[in-house]
Amino acid sequence: MEGREHTKATLELLREKLNSGRMRAAGIMVNSLHPSEVARLLESLPPKDRAVLWELVGSEIEGDVLVELVDKVRDGLIEGMATEDLVAAAGGMEVDDLADLLADLPEAVTQEVLQSLDHQDHERIKQVLAYDEESAGGLMNIDIVTVRPDVTLEVVGRYLRAVGEIPDGTDSIFVVSRDNTYIGALFLSRLVTHDPEEMVANVMSTDVMPIPAHTSSSQVVWEFENRDLLSAPVVDDDFRVLGRITVDDVVDVIRDEAEHSLMGAAGLDEEDDMFAPVVTSATRRALWLGVNLLTAFLAAAVVDQFQTTLDKIVLLAVLMPVVPSMGGVAGSQSLVIITRALALGLINRDNAMRIFQKELRVGILNGLGWALIVALFTYLWFGDWRIGGIIGAAMIINLVIAAGAGFSIPLLLKRMSVDPALAGGVVLTTVTDVVGYMAFLGLGAMFLV
Repeated sequence: MEGREHTKATLELLREKLNSGRMRAAGIMVNSLHPSEVARLLESLPPKDRAVLWELVGSEIEGDVLVELVDKVRDGLIEGMATEDLVAAAGGMEVDDLADLLADLPEAVTQEVLQSLDHQDHERIKQVLAYDEESAGGLMNIDIVTVRPDVTLEVVGRYLRAVGEIPDGTDSIFVVSRDNTYIGALFLSRLVTHDPEEMVANVMSTDVMPIPAHTSSSQVVWEFENRDLLSAPVVDDDFRVLGRITVDDVVDVIRDEAEHSLMGAAGLDEEDDMFAPVVTSATRRALWLGVNLLTAFLAAAVVDQFQTTLDKIVLLAVLMPVVPSMGGVAGSQSLVIITRALALGLINRDNAMRIFQKELRVGILNGLGWALIVALFTYLWFGDWRIGGIIGAAMIINLVIAAGAGFSIPLLLKRMSVDPALAGGVVLTTVTDVVGYMAFLGLGAMFLV
C-alpha cells in the first residue's frame, strides 16, 4: 500500500514539473521511473501532453514502456514514431516482451526489427511467435538455464560463475536430458545449501510439472494459483523444454482478465484510450446502448399488452418495477458466479447439472423468503391481500427463472463463442425484465380484473 501511495505521489510531482514547463527536470525524473509507471502516466494524459512526455522518454526504455501501454495508446504513439526509432526501441528488449510488441508494429518495421536481431535472438523470437499470445508458448520467456542430472552441484556453481549472470526472476534451473527433455527442477536454494559434491539428480525436484506450450493462459493462471508456483517450464509435445513462465507474467494475465471482466460488463474494451476522440468513444459505446434500447422496447411491449389491467388497477403500476429489479439482482449473482467458474475451468459435464440444481434451489429459497416479506409489506401498505399474494408469487417465479438464466446464459454464450462478460448482463436483464413483467401483470390480469 505504501509503495502505491509513493508511486502516486511521484507521478503527481512529475505532472507538476510538466505543467510548469521544467522539462529538463521532468526528463530526468521520467527516466528514473519504472516503465509501467511511465505507461500509466502516459495513459492519464490527453494526446497533446502525452506527445510532449513521450519526447522525454529515453530510447533505452521506450520499448519496455510501449509493451506496458494499452493497445489504443500504444498504436497512437507508434504511428508518430520513425522506423529507425521503432527499431531502436525494440533493441535490448526481452524476447517475450518483444514478441508482444511486434504484433502491433507495421509489417515493414517488423521485418527491419527481425533483421536487426542476431541469429540466436531471431530464432528465439520466431519460436515465441509460433504460439498464440494467449497460450503458455506466447507467455514464455525462452531465456533459461538448463543442466544435466549427472553432474555435481559444484560443476553447476562453476558454470553459473563463469556465465556471470542468470535470467531475472530465476528461482530454479531446469534439469534436462541430452535431447533437452525435461526431467526436473534444481532450486537455487538447494544449490547453495547442499553439499557441492552431491549429484544434481539427487537434489533436484520432480514435483514441478511442466506446462505444455499450447495451454491457454487462463489454465496457466490456474496452475500457478493452485500449485503455488514462482516459475514453471514450458515444453513442446515431445516434452522438450522451450522456455519458462514466471509469476510476473501470470500477474499480468490476471490483471488483464480482471480489467476485461470489469469493462466487458459495461460493453467496453479495456484496451481503449481514455482520451480517444469523442466520436470514436461514442461510436464504440453506441452498439451496446442500442442493444440495451432494443431489449428495453421488448420489455415495454410486454407491459403494453397489459395496459387495460394497469388502467383498472393503478396500484400494479406502482409496484411493477419491484419484481424485475429483484430478478435482475438475483440473476446477476448467478451470472457472476458462473462466468467466474467458466474462466477458472471449474465447470464441466460432470458437475454442471449439480451446479444448475443448486442455483435453482437458491432461487427457490430466496424467492420464498423475499416473497413472504414483500407480500406482507404490500398488504400492510395497501391493505389488499390479493395484491400481496400476486407480487409474492411473481417474485418466486422471477427469482427462480433468474437463477436458471444466470446459470445457462454464460454457458450458451460460451458455446456461441460470445464473451459472457461482454453480453451476459444485457441478455440476463432482458430475461428478468420480460419474465418479471409478464409474471406480475399476468397474475394481476388473472385474479384482479
